[in-house]
Amino acid sequence: MVEVKTRSYQGYEVVEVSNAMISLMVTVSTGPRIISLSAFGKDNLFAELPDAVLEYSGEGDLALIGGHRLWYAPEDPATTYIPDSKPVGWRQTQNGVELIQEMDEPTRVQKGISIQLSDDEAKITVTHILTYHGNDTFTLAPWAITQLKPGGKAVIPQKTDHADRYGLLPNRNIVLWPYTDLDSPNIWLENWGIYVIANMEEGALKIGSPNPMGWIGYALDDLLFIKRADFVEGGNYLDRGASSQIYCNPDFIELETLGPVVTLSNGDQASHIEEWGVYQNGQWPAEFQKFLGSS
Repeated sequence: MVEVKTRSYQGYEVVEVSNAMISLMVTVSTGPRIISLSAFGKDNLFAELPDAVLEYSGEGDLALIGGHRLWYAPEDPATTYIPDSKPVGWRQTQNGVELIQEMDEPTRVQKGISIQLSDDEAKITVTHILTYHGNDTFTLAPWAITQLKPGGKAVIPQKTDHADRYGLLPNRNIVLWPYTDLDSPNIWLENWGIYVIANMEEGALKIGSPNPMGWIGYALDDLLFIKRADFVEGGNYLDRGASSQIYCNPDFIELETLGPVVTLSNGDQASHIEEWGVYQNGQWPAEFQKFLGSS
């Protein structure tokens, strides 16, 4: 059974959405952000970053806060780092909540997030909606970002199937950002996965890949966090096609998924759906064990 109630958490007004297995805290005094995910009675898996900000050239800075947020790509400080410090409208739905923020004035894009919990499992559907209210057109890609506590291991799975009948053509891409050092001990490549070990002491890295398998995962202590997003074959993905991405620094690790590029006219919407699951050690589905073991 899913329960929805209001409360305070980390100094924010939040809506708590929970069942017997999992609890989410979603900000309504700012954001929207999902700032806490705790499962099976354990601590918050999400990073808590009360002092982290990104500089914005307009009025105020963007508070990262930690947890899950919705952006739209490509990343550009003028459009990506617009502060979201105003209260959020919300309403309760069956097994969850819907949240919508005020429109981003410079872009006239409005962000919304819908959250729906399973009745009795640690599974969540997170639907991200971007609505354009401008008079011209606006081109973007939905971008869903989850900041988690460091100390664990993340993976973007890789398919090793041949791209042609003879196995002669390339079949995988790895995408790197300019601040990523390939000599970093925090990057580990296997035939079946790109791994990031989240124990950095300085600097940052980012790595990604087109991901037809659709899921990206993070193992921390005895829990496994998985999120899935549909991969559109032939879709126009930004960042050199990297539909799944991992960013890491000493304070947090991010699991990121992109939707394909869309051009919106007035009133048009772009949606991007993620399916989340949290699993206890000993109960990890077999499809993930090859990539992340069992703990």
